[in-house]
Amino acid sequence: MRSQDRIRVHRQPHSSAVEIACRRVPILQVVTIWLTIALRYTNIESMKFKVLQENLRKALWQRIDDGELTGLGLAAQTGFKQAHISNFLNRKRGLSVEGMDKVLRVQHLSVLDLLDSEEINKRASILSPTKGDFEDVLMVEGSVAATEPLIMNMDVKDILKFKKTFLRSLRSDPQGDRDSWTRFVLLRADAREGMSMYPRLLPGAVMLIDRHYNSLKPYRKSETNMYAVNRNGTCTIKYVEVVNDQLLLRPNNPAYPVEVITLGKSKPADLIVGRVCHVGIET
Repeated sequence: MRSQDRIRVHRQPHSSAVEIACRRVPILQVVTIWLTIALRYTNIESMKFKVLQENLRKALWQRIDDGELTGLGLAAQTGFKQAHISNFLNRKRGLSVEGMDKVLRVQHLSVLDLLDSEEINKRASILSPTKGDFEDVLMVEGSVAATEPLIMNMDVKDILKFKKTFLRSLRSDPQGDRDSWTRFVLLRADAREGMSMYPRLLPGAVMLIDRHYNSLKPYRKSETNMYAVNRNGTCTIKYVEVVNDQLLLRPNNPAYPVEVITLGKSKPADLIVGRVCHVGIET
């Protein structure tokens, strides 16, 4: 890959997952998406469903205090019994996701009105489609690449731009449920990983990982695939082969040992994070 196919850019805030969702899907689906993000990526109090409901209560009480709304009027708009609305407003009961959807719709509210946008952008970010010839690819730690299908803004270490034509030319071979994973991520080789794969890698080398290529099928007949593999919750870079129920992780440098992972009930593709499809070494 030529140097002009890849350039470095300064980090910029990305559109949050909720902002993107709100532009594309109905409110009920947005609430469901938000709950999935909240439950999957964080356990802090501000991201729990009950806080979302509390923020809705505050918004409704503000409208009631301003004379724009009454409990009776909200009951008529939603088709709920007045007692149901009163109990919700007075914290005696909650609303289902469907109930929240109905209240949001009749009051012309968005889920974004109930969320701390800074917290959401920090904890759940999805890259927006980029214009032009280049695509943003995010650099992350090995633990994030190995375990997180979607990359959160708080985990982004750097951003490089790659030619879209180059990325599209790379063949994928996903095994299992990888469609929902961000396809390309970047890793930087530390001293041990870099030297274990010398001379194909060097310490500090930037590796483009295709997480939609987690099969053992050779990408090129004359070359052994180099993989990022999930070992103890982070990434190690090695050649991979299967012997009986063991995954053998072979270094390129004979001075380093072969590592062994017992598969057990796991399949090789479950542990393969992705294929190393480009290596950049700064000089």
